[in-house]
Amino acid sequence: MSETPTAEVAAGPVTAAAADLSGRAGYDPGFLAPGPVVPLPVPTDGTEVVVLPYTHFSVVLRPDRRLAAATAVTVDGAALRDVERGDDWFLDPRVGPDAQAGAELYARNDFDRGHLVRRRDPVWGAPAEARRANADTFSYTNAAPQASGFNQSLELWLGLEDHVLAHAREHDARLVVLTGPVFADDDPEYRGVRVPRRFFKVAGYLLDEGAPGAAGPVLASAGFVLDQTPLVEEVLRSEATAQHAPELGAFRTFQVPVADVAELTALDLEPLVAADRMPALVPAAAAEGDGVPMWRALSAPGDLLL
Repeated sequence: MSETPTAEVAAGPVTAAAADLSGRAGYDPGFLAPGPVVPLPVPTDGTEVVVLPYTHFSVVLRPDRRLAAATAVTVDGAALRDVERGDDWFLDPRVGPDAQAGAELYARNDFDRGHLVRRRDPVWGAPAEARRANADTFSYTNAAPQASGFNQSLELWLGLEDHVLAHAREHDARLVVLTGPVFADDDPEYRGVRVPRRFFKVAGYLLDEGAPGAAGPVLASAGFVLDQTPLVEEVLRSEATAQHAPELGAFRTFQVPVADVAELTALDLEPLVAADRMPALVPAAAAEGDGVPMWRALSAPGDLLL
């Protein structure tokens, strides 16, 4: 998919970040100032996690699942840069290889190394900083297995930040984006990793208009869920029967209440739950979505409620 035009190209080689990750500041909870602080999402149920800071984003790693429970990135839409992509994936040396899923999970199958923090989102700031952010996104801690059926629905999922940013740009060109798997106890196991069948994304941004008498911009949020269940089942069935993978069906993307994301993931998503625009824009009685109350199926950017 094409990317939105950005600031001048940050020239120079794309280098691996594995050699030295010291000094990474990670996600900035106060990035949306003068709006409220948006904390790094952490589990509310006592699940053990390890927080790994990178350039402009952080990964909340669940060692027991060998995948991130959540990621959080700051996006400065006015300072994005165009950086050569590269493809230099690496294991994060700050945690053991048994705590993160590496190359062996993605070899010789139809699972892609899906970026959780989208590669272009943290790529902003000074040229060297942008290149470092680009390289950091190729840590395996920022990857999760996604079925490789690339179609218009998946393009919509990957481009949600663009659509939210375009909306927010009228008011403030900054976003915070939280992304991760929706883990379930019955997720299918494959090569020692239980493969998530759903993913979530929550975007936070500022709006000038708020409640009457509000002083300054107010926080707004939007939540989304991607369901890849049929595709995961097809990939695993093909692997088990040693056949070529059949043509994969479509991803399904939903806009959902942020409160539902918090419940599904057991992550602390305040104050984004309180800032959710969806309940005010969709009367509960009129909401539809595969039998799930208030879940709105998306097929095009115009379907978003912001």
